[in-house]
Amino acid sequence: MLLSLDRGGPLSLQQQIRRQILAAISAGAFPPGWKLPSSRSLALELGISRNTAALAYQELVSEGHLATRERSGIFVTMLGQSASIVQDPVLGAAQISKPAEFGAGVGSPEGLPEHWRLPPDWQRYRFPFIDQRYDRSMFPASEWREASRLALGTVDIAHWTNTDEDADDMALIDQIRARILPRRGIIAANDEILIVGSEQQALFLIAKTLSNRLRRIAIEDPGLPHTREALKLAGAKLSYQPVDDEGMVVDNRLFDCDGVYITPSRQRPTGVTMSLTRRMALLSLAAKRNLLIIEDDFDSETTVLGKPLPAIRAMSGAKDVFYMASLSRALAPGIKLGILCGPAQWISAARKVRDLATHRPSSMTQGAAAHFLALGHYEAMNSRVLRVVEERLLALRDAINHYMPQSMAEPLPQSVAIAPAVGGSTVWVRGPASLDARRLAKALKSKGVLIEPAAGYFAGSNPPLHMFRLGVSGIPTDRIREGVALIAEMMRKMSESPVLRLDCTPIPGADIAARLSGATLSYRTVYGDPCTMELHEDGTLEGRAGFANEEQDTGRWWIEGDMWFRQWTLWAYGEPAGFGVAIKGDQLLWLDSNGRQVDSAVIASCKGASVVIPNHN
Repeated sequence: MLLSLDRGGPLSLQQQIRRQILAAISAGAFPPGWKLPSSRSLALELGISRNTAALAYQELVSEGHLATRERSGIFVTMLGQSASIVQDPVLGAAQISKPAEFGAGVGSPEGLPEHWRLPPDWQRYRFPFIDQRYDRSMFPASEWREASRLALGTVDIAHWTNTDEDADDMALIDQIRARILPRRGIIAANDEILIVGSEQQALFLIAKTLSNRLRRIAIEDPGLPHTREALKLAGAKLSYQPVDDEGMVVDNRLFDCDGVYITPSRQRPTGVTMSLTRRMALLSLAAKRNLLIIEDDFDSETTVLGKPLPAIRAMSGAKDVFYMASLSRALAPGIKLGILCGPAQWISAARKVRDLATHRPSSMTQGAAAHFLALGHYEAMNSRVLRVVEERLLALRDAINHYMPQSMAEPLPQSVAIAPAVGGSTVWVRGPASLDARRLAKALKSKGVLIEPAAGYFAGSNPPLHMFRLGVSGIPTDRIREGVALIAEMMRKMSESPVLRLDCTPIPGADIAARLSGATLSYRTVYGDPCTMELHEDGTLEGRAGFANEEQDTGRWWIEGDMWFRQWTLWAYGEPAGFGVAIKGDQLLWLDSNGRQVDSAVIASCKGASVVIPNHN
């Protein structure tokens, strides 16, 4: 035991020993059943009399924290595990530092907002709509175990124990050049690649290496708080650039900057993809203004709803582009390996900075990753992750469209809009302006639902509070619908006006059939796709969704009492749903059984009288 005694302090040596042992037990350093050294050994170690050590042990035994076993020694008991941590100082007053001294010269990182932290036990929540955390089924345990076993072979050990401690594993570099970078359209030489522990380390290395050139860096807003803090820590001044549905806005606000940090494949945190037009505009501006571009390609592997665009690093005119990526999001939480690719002279300088600060990532881990790639496990894992993420993302979009329709009339308590995205594992949700996503997240947590409020991603002092993120990497597909239904219901409960007062008269059932028969209806889904619906006079439905009518379905509609019912074959889970109907100008309002507005639509072409448009698919 490493105990520290203050022989000139106010406490006796016996009391100091007692308190330090008790503190170690309380902190879990000495768990139940832990064997302590004998009083003779302790006395010799501390340079005190055996009697002093024995009396300290005797007091702890009498209190029940320790127990003696004949011919075995002294052990920690179960009682000791529940002991309170001693708050009184163990050392003398002269050796106690003042609290203010501990924070001297230390900055205060922004980090994530205090109102939201990912619980370390997130997997025990039934509905964890979170990002960058994969459930255990996604990790290729047996494949990584095989790769690790090969990396610990005699030949591999001899290789990574005898090579230059600053050099990366060449087998891994070769695999990255052959299997990973070409998928993004990048062709790179060996000396243009550096292995890093994470993207955050890569970003810090770039900012430090080129600190003389990167005095002011433009960064996306909203963006990752930790990215902002890493750049500030490296000495850069930040300029916040807005993000729209095409990614970072490229305009004259970039003229005063030396560099630009972007996440074009999947903007963090909104998930939108930077358009090809916007990418070309950025490269053109970079060439004219001598801007250095830092491209974070963290989530390019999960493009599930369209053809991925090439990395900016792979485009014509991209000579001053640093490219960084993770080997895999499914591996990252435990493996921590990333890629930094750029001009050879910059990579050489970044290597020197890396080796001064942290040295290279573990040679054994690099070797295991090389085998993992060479055996084809990386492609197989990505294919599996892609299938699962696509299934979950589509399930999330369907559930949002079903339970949180985008009102085409007045905003509803549960209506939302989501940012356009072609993949990824998250959805950026914009709720009604009155929504406080922080309060919503807190209320949902008690129901077993985890969502991420978005306020902390904005750099300003007055961020919008009505936005939040829903991720699918950690939640099974069969729980998504139920979880979204709970979110929508909580949004209704928290609304200041849960019942919308109508200034129009609901349509009686006798009139609904006449108004709807033969109508052609049009609207937009919650994720922005156009949709048309034909209500035939024989009670059948035809629906088409998407800009090219990619999705089609059929169903039926009917009247019961004063309620209009519809049932699709596939859409809306194929379940029947009934609504009351009211018309306000050219707007249709759909009502639940309590008279609350739950959806809305716009009146479109019809056969004869005015017709209403359902806003469900």
